[in-house]
Amino acid sequence: MTQLKENTQKHIEVEAGDLPLHCPMPSMLKWNAHPRVFLPIEAKGEALCPYCGTKYVLKGGPVGHGH
Repeated sequence: MTQLKENTQKHIEVEAGDLPLHCPMPSMLKWNAHPRVFLPIEAKGEALCPYCGTKYVLKGGPVGHGH
């Protein structure tokens, strides 16, 4: 069973399995805290939610670069 997390954390690391990335994430306790917005994290390896300011960082960096 997935444990829900309070979405008060402002820096979250995500993995490739979390893509396509959107905020709020399904595992967040207040999943409906603001409208769902998809975040383009693949190219830069990080993204900032325009609604709540949460910064997402992709573990391993940008997708498809140098591997």
